[in-house]
Amino acid sequence: MRNTKSDIRDIELLAPAKNYDAAVDAIDCGADAIYIGAGKFGARHAATNSIDDIARVIEYAHLYGVKVYATLNTILYDNELEIARQQALALVDAGVDAFIIQDMAYCRMGLPLPLHASTQTSCTSPEKVAFFEQVGFERAIVERNLSLEEIRNIRQHTTIELEAFVHGAICVGYSGRCFLSRSTSERSGNRGECSQPCRLEYDLCNDKGDIIIEGKHLLSVCDLDLSARLGEMIDAGVSSFKIEGRLKDRTYIRNIVTLYRGLLDREIAKRKGVRRSSIGDSSVEFTPDASKSFTRGGSEYFFDGKCRGVASFDTPKAMGERIGKVARADRRGIVLNTKHRLATGDGVCFISDGTLIGTNVVGVDGERVQLNRYDGVTVGTELFRNYNRLFAQAVERSRIKRTICTDLALKFEENRILLTATDEEGVSATAVVECATEEARDKAKGEEALHRQLSRSGDTIFEVRNITIENLRFAPMSVIGALRREVLERLVAVRKERYSAIEKRPFAENSEAVYPIDSLVPQDNVTNRLAEEFYRDHGVVAMERGLDCRDTTAGECVMQTSYCIRREIGECLKENPRLKGELFLARGRKRYRLCFDCKECQMKVIDSSLSN
Repeated sequence: MRNTKSDIRDIELLAPAKNYDAAVDAIDCGADAIYIGAGKFGARHAATNSIDDIARVIEYAHLYGVKVYATLNTILYDNELEIARQQALALVDAGVDAFIIQDMAYCRMGLPLPLHASTQTSCTSPEKVAFFEQVGFERAIVERNLSLEEIRNIRQHTTIELEAFVHGAICVGYSGRCFLSRSTSERSGNRGECSQPCRLEYDLCNDKGDIIIEGKHLLSVCDLDLSARLGEMIDAGVSSFKIEGRLKDRTYIRNIVTLYRGLLDREIAKRKGVRRSSIGDSSVEFTPDASKSFTRGGSEYFFDGKCRGVASFDTPKAMGERIGKVARADRRGIVLNTKHRLATGDGVCFISDGTLIGTNVVGVDGERVQLNRYDGVTVGTELFRNYNRLFAQAVERSRIKRTICTDLALKFEENRILLTATDEEGVSATAVVECATEEARDKAKGEEALHRQLSRSGDTIFEVRNITIENLRFAPMSVIGALRREVLERLVAVRKERYSAIEKRPFAENSEAVYPIDSLVPQDNVTNRLAEEFYRDHGVVAMERGLDCRDTTAGECVMQTSYCIRREIGECLKENPRLKGELFLARGRKRYRLCFDCKECQMKVIDSSLSN
């Protein structure tokens, strides 16, 4: 058994899983936990799975001590409460380890599993996170807009497990408090159907209707990449390091999980009092590289505080890795100033007149590269590679395996042979075969043959590390081989039984906990009677029905964010800006007023349209 001293903190690499195959990839590449959506009520409507498929994921994950969290992080309506409860109970029976939730109705369903406060609950302050701890949650997932200092501050005032995003797409608005999608259609992010209007083009206008910036992706921010900051996050109190991407392909999952597994292991090795939360060593046949998977450009966002340069006004799409500038261009192709080698089949892109143009490489002749199209390519054009064919093939074809180190102890008796397998956690199993044995004539040769036979762990999840032999005698190698297969099968069964017997801490609501705010607005997402009862029982005295229950968002704040368009374009109100008066975002018939709260250094987006 692993040491379970309370002064040792488990560090978890948490990976997304769109489906069973992606989950297995994430586990094999070294994830300590995965999060996955069921059939309903997950924040990614396009990433759903049957209970049976999730049960298959759980069975595989638990072999390595990998946890599986079900995402139930949308808001619920009254007519959905019982459906949601029945699905949650089915997931309990399947063996999930915790639920990630946004809607407090789940606190009133008597679920015998831990609850994690989703980032959609707006875990932005020590007071909010302290409430979740006091009321009985096991973990809080902090907002992606937070800085390292803000995470440290939360840790200093709480002891609850903290989970933080480290890689992938950033929601520009505070998660759970964004209704931009709902303001344009019936699709709501709080219902798992975000249409991502933040990635669209907008005009920035003044109160006179003059266009200041035309047709730019003014709300589209770069992707998160905190790969260089993991050690600081461990020291700040983060225990779970979350990769975004439940809609990403398997190549992305393999590449990014492998990358963060290696980086996180190095940081854990430097520190006392922390350890990896699952077991097993992963081996892959490629070198991970984040720049070669889907990315809108890596950014540490506001990790060091509010700053400029986090948006991607020209395109919301993945541009990939920078290759270099075009040095020469003619009908035979282009020549680049670069050390990178392009290959036929690579996808490349560039910005021309503010528009992203994509094409692919159709031939390479020495330093000359032929493209499928040359529209907009001139000397000085900066080229990016958004699809690296050779790298993608290497990742897709790589043999990936995760194994648990195991010791074998072989003991001979006159009429039987015993083989005991003990893994790195101290879990063991024994197999016995009745078999007449004889004195070994050549013990050195016999021992060598036995080592050779016993070390063949084959396609099992085990890797034989040490072999000991007691009272060496002669027996047929076929008997020894069968005994090895049997004991490893038994060890798998014991590991399954052991994990299912681990007592999980069920959610037990503490009625004494007081919510830090005594009145709730429509953006607080109270959309059903159980959630309303929850908040009233914890001190809330005034409450408005959630914005998703309304027919229109007109006049309401549809986004609250630490991102500020004024700051991004060099027009911060604290720095004597040239732009005076109110600013608006406009797209077609939609018009949004921008409200700048300089005290809190936040921006609010108000739906100023007459109707939806």
